[in-house]
Amino acid sequence: QVRLEESGGGLVQAGGSLRLSCAASGRTFSGYAMGWFRQAPGKEREFVAAITWNGGRTYYTDSVKGRFAISRDNTKNTMYLQLNSLKPEDTALYYCARHTGSTYYSLDSEYDSWGQGTQVTVSS
Repeated sequence: QVRLEESGGGLVQAGGSLRLSCAASGRTFSGYAMGWFRQAPGKEREFVAAITWNGGRTYYTDSVKGRFAISRDNTKNTMYLQLNSLKPEDTALYYCARHTGSTYYSLDSEYDSWGQGTQVTVSS
């Protein structure tokens, strides 16, 4: 497994932006697709975005398309999630995870390593 640590969360007004980072330990980062999930209070964890091992393809849940952007820098063992035009409904604990499954990037069962999460709170 790989150790993952998220950062960059915070409190922001609606319409604002944040940039989340996910730092991975070891050399087991660049060969894997990675993903972001989020979990709001009282709700199930949901898929947000994923990126293939070389950044060639990205995937987003419909509610964040056009507002969020996932990227990665394999030389730094780091993945990012740029959050723009934030809405109160984006408030959640955001997790990064390493994908070890086939191609179902939206299923959390396809991921084997998870960070502790970083809190994003959007005020109206």
